[in-house]
Amino acid sequence: MKDWLNLYDFFFYKLHHLMVWLTEGTFLESSGADIGFFLATLIMCLITFGGIMSSMFVILWIERKFYARVNDRRGATTALRSLWVGENGVTAGQWWNMVPFGLGKPIGALNGWLNRVAGNDGHSHEMVNRVGNRSWYGVTIFPGFFQNLADGMKFMIKEHMVPERADKVIFEVAPFLVISSTIMILGLVPLSSGIYGANPELSVLFAFAIFGIAPLGVFFAGWSSNNKYTLLGGIRSAAQLTAYEIPLLLSILSVCIMAGSFNFLEIVHFQHSAGVWLLFLMPLGAVLFLVSMMAEVERIPFDMPEAEAELVEGWWTEYGGMRFGLLFAAEYMRVYAACILFAHFFLGGWASPFAGLVPGGPLIPGIVWTLLKAWFIFTVIFVWARTALPRIRTDQILEFGWRMLLPLSFLQVVLAVIYRLYLFDASALADTTSGGWAWDFMGIPWGVPILTTAFWVGVFWVFMNDENLEEDQERMFHVQTLTPAGKHTAGQE
Repeated sequence: MKDWLNLYDFFFYKLHHLMVWLTEGTFLESSGADIGFFLATLIMCLITFGGIMSSMFVILWIERKFYARVNDRRGATTALRSLWVGENGVTAGQWWNMVPFGLGKPIGALNGWLNRVAGNDGHSHEMVNRVGNRSWYGVTIFPGFFQNLADGMKFMIKEHMVPERADKVIFEVAPFLVISSTIMILGLVPLSSGIYGANPELSVLFAFAIFGIAPLGVFFAGWSSNNKYTLLGGIRSAAQLTAYEIPLLLSILSVCIMAGSFNFLEIVHFQHSAGVWLLFLMPLGAVLFLVSMMAEVERIPFDMPEAEAELVEGWWTEYGGMRFGLLFAAEYMRVYAACILFAHFFLGGWASPFAGLVPGGPLIPGIVWTLLKAWFIFTVIFVWARTALPRIRTDQILEFGWRMLLPLSFLQVVLAVIYRLYLFDASALADTTSGGWAWDFMGIPWGVPILTTAFWVGVFWVFMNDENLEEDQERMFHVQTLTPAGKHTAGQE
């Protein structure tokens, strides 16, 4: 089902005909169509990348506010309006006069106009107060959202220093190796059926081949700094990423087996045509993907390579200024890419929930559904895990990856083959608004996903509950203590 916001076909059609017309009668006439295709692909890559990067500010804001609320705090509250109204009784004066190239006067005029139009109503609240009057006439406009821009500017103006005995070439190259590989992934990830850049047949394989380049940059950064703490962080990171990349790739292979394709667009299209999101057909694969991705991007509880308690900041300790900003941005870009990929692989991508049965669902552009699903996954999984789970040791991380996730990922591949060969009804696929009925079981609509989801929810429930509370068993993750909190007596343990 095509998205009505089909920018790719629009640019491809327009540029194809334009370049054929412009090159007609020239030595480039035979290449006019290819030039149009190249330009359309370039423009769509920039649009896709720009859409991901501009919407990434939302996840930075979500993490700050959600994490603060969970800890009973307000979090960042500075708003963009503070630029022209002031902040808590203090203004920056006529700061626009310091802007070079003669841009100060128009910026000052704009600042004055904003103060008149969107300033405070009355002289008793001429500044933005810390709590009560933080937006346009008291109406909240994303308090703290624009503080992310201020942090980015701070990174840009900080001085960059290279350690005296560091390998300067590799030290400078490593951050760009990490950030460039991340950007290439974002160029391949579609935002909807009409907003995507490059679309090779093996786009999934290509994207995750690029994803595997970043660990090299991580290890190079830790080694080239000539610091024992960064070297430890780099070694930890390399070991961790090696342990979790295999379960990650096997879980993605299961998705590709179920969909019968290695192409992002076809995987999303398959879920809609079959009538069921893959989350309900392979809950185990979804959990494996999320856990492996959290370890790949080194988020809590798998952030031991960056453990600030004993490694200061892990493998990027010696980086400052914009180099640190690039590494920091690359981490969030990879997290955001993981959320978007989970939405594509397991939540139907840009398809509206309930196979288009949501009122007005088809009228909402697919990019809106993609971003909403990605933001939801980031909030519920990545941020909530950061607030709720403690950091675990390196040996626990590696043991969990090799001894648990790897066998389970092989099991998921076998289950995907069985489902695709014996439970899938290819004749029931339908490219309509409501989708098809390809996963019925013995006449029961959606029987296969219902039974599968119920079974795995029961399995997760059993294994997430400690059934032997009185026994002191050795386990990788201690979920409870034998003595309740507050019952310990000092000096008698």
